[in-house]
Amino acid sequence: MARIRIAASTIALALAAGAAGCGQRAAEVSSAPSQPVQVSIQVRNTLTQAVNVYVNMGGASDTFLQQVAGNSTATVPVPGVAPGTSVTLRAVTLDGAKTYTRARATLTSNFTFTLP
Repeated sequence: MARIRIAASTIALALAAGAAGCGQRAAEVSSAPSQPVQVSIQVRNTLTQAVNVYVNMGGASDTFLQQVAGNSTATVPVPGVAPGTSVTLRAVTLDGAKTYTRARATLTSNFTFTLP
């Protein structure tokens, strides 16, 4: 008789735990944090050779952005720069012979840097 009570108690406890685990749960739903707007520029390279494109903000050292092939156009992201920021853009031919600079360029969503 004691065994039957223990078995019945064990079954009742298992059923109660199972029912609690299968109950409704509160779910928290949210959207991902908004991403900052990323600025990019169109680099139109009309030279026959590739160039390395750099950005400079506030006189600090130049930051390499991307290499753009000769006779091509590329969309180059400028990470960490907010729209409306004034920067200096530089493009240097791969052989280092020529440098093209665009000072006080205010970056907008449709900014184009044409070489030469």
